Amino acid sequence: MTAPVKSSPLGLTVLVLLHHRPLHPYGIQQLLKRWGKEQVVNVGQRAGLYRTIERLQAGGLITVRHTVRDQQYPERTVYEVTDEGRAVTREWLEQMLAVPKAEFPVFPVALSNMLMLTPDEVTPILERRLEHITAQRAELERQNAATPAGLPRITLIENEYLLAVLGTEERWLRGVIDDLRDGSLTWSPELLAAFEEAAETGAEGDEA
Repeated sequence: MTAPVKSSPLGLTVLVLLHHRPLHPYGIQQLLKRWGKEQVVNVGQRAGLYRTIERLQAGGLITVRHTVRDQQYPERTVYEVTDEGRAVTREWLEQMLAVPKAEFPVFPVALSNMLMLTPDEVTPILERRLEHITAQRAELERQNAATPAGLPRITLIENEYLLAVLGTEERWLRGVIDDLRDGSLTWSPELLAAFEEAAETGAEGDEA
C-alpha cells in the first residue's frame, strides 16, 4: 500500500499545472514562472521541484506519460496527473483554502527575541525591513499594472492577497517605528529584570 503524500504548496501547484496538460520538469518550471507563481511557491531551486515530482510519482498522484528525445536537449520525462492525483488535488486545495495552517515564519520569531537588542539598535533594522516591504509591494503593483486588460481577476487573486498582506505589514511597521522613535515603545535590561522579578514574586504568592 502506497503511503499518503504529504501536501505542500509546490506539490499542489505541480498537480494543478498537470491538470492543464502533461509536462516535463523544465516545462513545469517555465510555466510556473510564466504564470507568476514564483510569488507564492519556491521554484528557484530545480532540485526542490524534482524532489516534489518524485514524491508525487511515488505516491501514485502522477505518472510518466512518455519520454521526449531531442538532439538539442537531454532526454526529458513528461508527466501527467492520475485519477488519484486529481482527487488528491481537490482535497489539498479545499483543505488549504478552508483551514489556516499553523506556520512558523521567521519574522515573528525575530520579533519575539527583539529584546536582545536596544530600541536604538532595532529602529534602523526595522526601517530596512520597511524599505524591502515597500519595494515588494511596489513591484507587485507594477506587475498587476502590466497585465493585459480584461484578464480575469481570479488569475491574479494571489497577488491581490499578497498586496493586502504587504500593505498591512507596511502600515504596522511604520507605527512600530514611530513608537520606537517617540519612546512609547521601549525596554531595557533593568526594566525587563524588574518585570521578571515581579512575575516570580506573584507566582510564589499564588503557590503559598
